[in-house]
Amino acid sequence: MTTPADVESDAARLREAMAKALAEAGVLADSSWQAAVETVPRHRFVPGFYLPAKARDNNGLTVWEPVTADLDHRRWLAAAYSDETLITQFDGDEPDWKNVAVRHGGAPTSSSTLPSLVVRMWADADIAEGHTVLEIGTGTGYSTALACERLGSAAVTSIEVDGHRLDQAARALYECGYTPTLAVADGLYGYWPEAPVDRIVAACSFRAVPPALPAQTRPGGKILLTLSGWLHGYARVLLTVDGDGTAEGRLLPGTISFMSARTHAAPAFGNPAHWAADLPAAARRAEHGPERITAATESAFQLRFLAQCSVPGAQMTQVGEVMHLVDVVSRSAATLTPGEDGWQVREGGPVRLWERIEKIITAYDAAGRPDPTTFTLHVHPDGQHLRHPQMPNLSLPRP
Repeated sequence: MTTPADVESDAARLREAMAKALAEAGVLADSSWQAAVETVPRHRFVPGFYLPAKARDNNGLTVWEPVTADLDHRRWLAAAYSDETLITQFDGDEPDWKNVAVRHGGAPTSSSTLPSLVVRMWADADIAEGHTVLEIGTGTGYSTALACERLGSAAVTSIEVDGHRLDQAARALYECGYTPTLAVADGLYGYWPEAPVDRIVAACSFRAVPPALPAQTRPGGKILLTLSGWLHGYARVLLTVDGDGTAEGRLLPGTISFMSARTHAAPAFGNPAHWAADLPAAARRAEHGPERITAATESAFQLRFLAQCSVPGAQMTQVGEVMHLVDVVSRSAATLTPGEDGWQVREGGPVRLWERIEKIITAYDAAGRPDPTTFTLHVHPDGQHLRHPQMPNLSLPRP
């Protein structure tokens, strides 16, 4: 029989091993963050979670296996101290961990992010002693606990849009001795009662920088967040705030994604066949195929975000061999169909969706496929613009 003392002893050993592995991988360059990882008991924040099975089901859906201490104690504790993201919620519905079953498909809406990324986010935000921090997206509370361990609870505010999620996180935080300021609030509006702060770090993604965030950051302070959109393109940016509602910063390297803020989630667009039915019968040969933004490569990952900036209202889905683009904002649509002579495009509506994306791909190639760090985001009260010396300026949608 496993006793609570055995659990804590095993957890301490696994936690030390995880911290050592992250340090050897270069993730924990700062000894203070390493000490935090060695101290915070992640298993206390994830009493239950889902892991993907090795194979999909007969319908091609991901099979999600529940993991709890009661179901498989060894697997639960080992996973808690792995460098993996642990899914804790689907479609906004909180599981009953005492009566949980295998899931087929579903959209994850809350998780405990892999520890290496959590620490990387805190480190990339250039946090130091004396800083006050607003975290957007408490989730399980594990990342909040790391910040409290590093800075002290009084310096940390964390907000979460899901009240039930926050209750669970608060219970775990308080039981571990951490007492940050917690609130149920929408990250789109920050949290005025604790403003101004020195750093804002978002554990969810936004279509554009919410104007409330620069307004709640001290001049010279920094905001670290992930930009996303309805094409599922992502880019991280570290902004320095000027103090008059403006901010500026370069995109960061890497291929990191976060769940979208719920208020920025993509709308349902119906049946793509209905949209395609109204497109002109005549097709043209595509200058670039959809694989340029869908391939599992770093270049495609980065290019997908740029393409998304050019058609911010567009969504993409595949039905058989046909790729569909649907924009519910501009009531435009496009299809790309493979043929012997390459991809064939049909487009209709006020915006030629694929034509706009092709122009960005062509400009990207002409500029030598530049690294994300060569792009600068400028945030002003009148708009948000992504600039590169060799490419057209791109605008983010209104927040």
